[in-house]
Amino acid sequence: MIKAVFIDIDDTLLDFDAYVKWAMKSGFEKYALKPYEEEMFKVFEEINNSLWDRIEKGTLDFKGLEKIRFNRIFEKLGIDFDGEVFEKYFRECIWDSAIEVDGAKRMLDYLSNKYILCVASNGPYEQQKHRLELGGMLEYFDFVFISEKFGVSKPEAGFFEKAFEELNAGISEPISPAECVMLGDSLRSDIAGGKNFGMKTVWFNRRKIKTTHSADFEITEPEEIEDIL
Repeated sequence: MIKAVFIDIDDTLLDFDAYVKWAMKSGFEKYALKPYEEEMFKVFEEINNSLWDRIEKGTLDFKGLEKIRFNRIFEKLGIDFDGEVFEKYFRECIWDSAIEVDGAKRMLDYLSNKYILCVASNGPYEQQKHRLELGGMLEYFDFVFISEKFGVSKPEAGFFEKAFEELNAGISEPISPAECVMLGDSLRSDIAGGKNFGMKTVWFNRRKIKTTHSADFEITEPEEIEDIL
C-alpha cells in the first residue's frame, strides 16, 4: 500500500525549460548580446546537464556550477561576456520563476487527498521552496526535501536516507521505501535514485522520448497519474 509520494520540482511541477528560454532572451537583451535564438537553448541544455551530472556524482557543488556554467555556454556560442555576471542575473530571475507545467496543480490536488506528499528536489533550499510558494504549490506538501539542506543530491542514497529519517521522525510505525513512490522527469536522479533505494517509480516523460527505462510506470501528462495512484 502506497503511503507517500515524493515529487521532483523542475520539469515535473515547474517548467524549467520555459524559464531558461525566457531568462536567456531577456538577459541577452539586457546586456546587449547577440539576439537569442532557439538553438541556443540546446547549448545551455547540453552544458547544464553535464554540470548537473557532476553535482549528482558529488564532483561539483552549486557554487562551482555558478562560476563556470555561463562562461562555458558563452564560449560555445561565441559571446564575449562575463559568464559570472550573467549567472548572477540568471539566478535572480529564477528566484521569482514559477511557470507551472500544465496540469501540475491538478495532479497535486488529486494526490494530496490520498497520500503524504514530499518535495524531492536537487537545488538551493530557499530558492526551490520560494518558487513552489509563488506557484501556489507549497501548501500541498507535508515535507520539503531539497539537496542543499541535506548536503547530498539525488540519486545518492544519502539523500533518500535523510528524507526517510525526517519522514519517519516521531511516528510509531515507520514508512518504508516500498510504501513510497518517486515521481520525476530524470531517469538518473529520480528514477534510478528512487528505484535503487527500494521505492516505486513513475517517470514523467514529458518530452515523449522513446527509450528503454527501468521505471515502474511512465506518464507523459500529469493527469495520467490518476490511472496509477
